[in-house]
Amino acid sequence: MDYDIIYIGSGNAAWQGGRFLRKAGLKILIVEESLFGGACANRGCNSKALLDAPYEIKALADNFKDVGISGNIEVNWSDLMKLKQQRIAGMSKFLNGKFKEYDLDVAHGKGVIVDEHTVQVNDKQYTTEKIVICTGLKPVIPDIPGKEYLHDSTDYLDIAELPKHAVIIGAGFVGMEFASILAEAGHEADVIIRGDMALKYFHQPYVQRVIEILEKKNIRFHFNETVTEVIKDDSVVINNPTAKVSNVENSMNSDEFLRDPQAKIDNKAYENGFKVILKSGKSITGDYVVAAMGREANVEDIGLENVGLTYTKNGIKVNGHLQTEVPNIYASGDVADTGIAKLVTVAIHHSKYLAKELLGEADEIKYPVVPAVAYTIPRIATVGVPAYVGYESDDYDVHTIKYGKSYSLELKNDPTAEAKVIVDKDLNIVGAEIYAADAENVANMFAFIINKKITLEELDDMIYAFPSSSSVCLYKLHNIHYKF
Repeated sequence: MDYDIIYIGSGNAAWQGGRFLRKAGLKILIVEESLFGGACANRGCNSKALLDAPYEIKALADNFKDVGISGNIEVNWSDLMKLKQQRIAGMSKFLNGKFKEYDLDVAHGKGVIVDEHTVQVNDKQYTTEKIVICTGLKPVIPDIPGKEYLHDSTDYLDIAELPKHAVIIGAGFVGMEFASILAEAGHEADVIIRGDMALKYFHQPYVQRVIEILEKKNIRFHFNETVTEVIKDDSVVINNPTAKVSNVENSMNSDEFLRDPQAKIDNKAYENGFKVILKSGKSITGDYVVAAMGREANVEDIGLENVGLTYTKNGIKVNGHLQTEVPNIYASGDVADTGIAKLVTVAIHHSKYLAKELLGEADEIKYPVVPAVAYTIPRIATVGVPAYVGYESDDYDVHTIKYGKSYSLELKNDPTAEAKVIVDKDLNIVGAEIYAADAENVANMFAFIINKKITLEELDDMIYAFPSSSSVCLYKLHNIHYKF
């Protein structure tokens, strides 16, 4: 065999564990048809963090408007985009360098499974003992008339100018986070939602608070609506710049495979608009239409049929060892249908577990509690047992910790920050829902508490840095401990 393990895909679901397998003496090949590092590194998480941060700062500064801060803070999207493109342009090169450092072989091209032990890349075939599929997810684009006018998250995270009036189809992570950016930028958006909930996996009272904030900033929500057609309508004129900017070319070296395949595709800022037709008969106009309807398994044309593997939109079914129905083929990360949240943190967990599994050192995979964050402004986070379960079950109690306003000290001048803390009958913390500007950090704190089974009494015996949102939130937990 040419290799012990071939990974199809180069994201965190692959290399995080692949490096340990190589260190253990196994020969590893990573196959990638696009940019090394996959979606999160090049077209998702990292880009979103860079583009979101200034708007988060603006929102925090607004809490002190006319009570310490005067004037308006404005974010220049064009300059911010240039920074993002410069930073992200080097990610693929950086990871390629790390793969070389870890002594991982790479092949650039589409990996196609020929049989249980063979993967073809371009015109070359490689043999291997085991195959790990790490191809992730791709955006769902509805098959409707005018679908060619739809943009996905990759597009809007690289757009030259923010649209003045976007139409967002869907209200999951992508839709709601984009809406928050547009709101803080002072632009408009219409969010079309197929059901009756936005961010359905999060605590709905907190989601409603975010919606109310967005509605005050010219973001409109249309529930129980379905898009049937998108029409380019030159009679709809949106006051939007016609700037045209190309990606910064990823000229990392002369190897063609290290260049961003999107580098020469211009982004468009439309001077004319689009009409989005709804099943109800209503129509909505805007200058940019985003399909934010979720993501589905990215497994087309990789040869699953050659080995008898099937899949659904949720991915390839695996057992507790991340093993598919073909014993020597595994799936890792978002493409694996495990029933667990599809997050980059879970993909890393998969990859590290799978390294131990492939070395014969692991039992079935176990998952700690997984914190999830919607990077809206403000943030919403959830970890462990959700609040709705706590309210519905006699096994739990739900306590509200209003730590944003505590002892007359309003943290960041925002009295609205709070957490719902779910405890069992022994007063052990088993879950939390957080609504705050820094909800992601508070969620990580609760993840540590829950996973390590730290008791309220133990928390009360510790000393924390003050003032901070975590210290005030932790101190307020003694109200549960002492039943004040």
